[in-house]
Amino acid sequence: MERPYVICHMLTALDGKIDGRFFSAPETMPALRKYGEVRKFYDCPATIYGTTTMAEGYADGFVFNLPESGLTFPREDYLGGSDVKNYIVSLDGEGVLKWHGKYLEKKGRPRAHVIEVLTQKVSDRYLAYLRGFGISYLFAGKETIDCEVLLRKLKTLFGIERILLAGGGVTNQAFAVAGLIDELSIVLAPTADGDSGSASLFETGGFSAAAPAAYSLKAVEQIENDTLWLRYTAK
Repeated sequence: MERPYVICHMLTALDGKIDGRFFSAPETMPALRKYGEVRKFYDCPATIYGTTTMAEGYADGFVFNLPESGLTFPREDYLGGSDVKNYIVSLDGEGVLKWHGKYLEKKGRPRAHVIEVLTQKVSDRYLAYLRGFGISYLFAGKETIDCEVLLRKLKTLFGIERILLAGGGVTNQAFAVAGLIDELSIVLAPTADGDSGSASLFETGGFSAAAPAAYSLKAVEQIENDTLWLRYTAK
């Protein structure tokens, strides 16, 4: 393949939600444990997250009022250098996420180098900001992120052969409608809260929906306390 093999791996409630109050329910705990185990099972060197997921769980929120650097940069890929082969790929088309360095360390996961994914809309101030930390960045589109271009660059420039796609719902949908999810892994918690404000596994983000993506069931595994691990492959 000219791109990495993509595994969308998510933990969901019975109503398809990927965040919300169900995470704190005691019945969800076995699903949370299984979710971490499955991440290790797939053993991917890189994970893709959307802007909202990054801001809420990995980056330091959003950056505001960056100073003028007086510099201009070509809209070309920049490799900041890394002493690790693990990566967190951050979809951040307009350049709004705040950082404290070019590595992220999350409990229970290996140290990872940040790769920012940008569009041509990003400002020179933000490019100077990323370069100041040595954060790698890739351009993948003019107005919106082209997922296929991104994947090809991740394989060519970083040698990534397998990658986890881990949300949010709009990000998952973008890869799904482009036919770029090879395997779908869902850890299903036996809980639901019906909160219409919570994100779902796949969301159009207000844009017109394309034809539904279709998948074939590969395996079902029942875990303790009624949790299921569902695996699908793309049709």
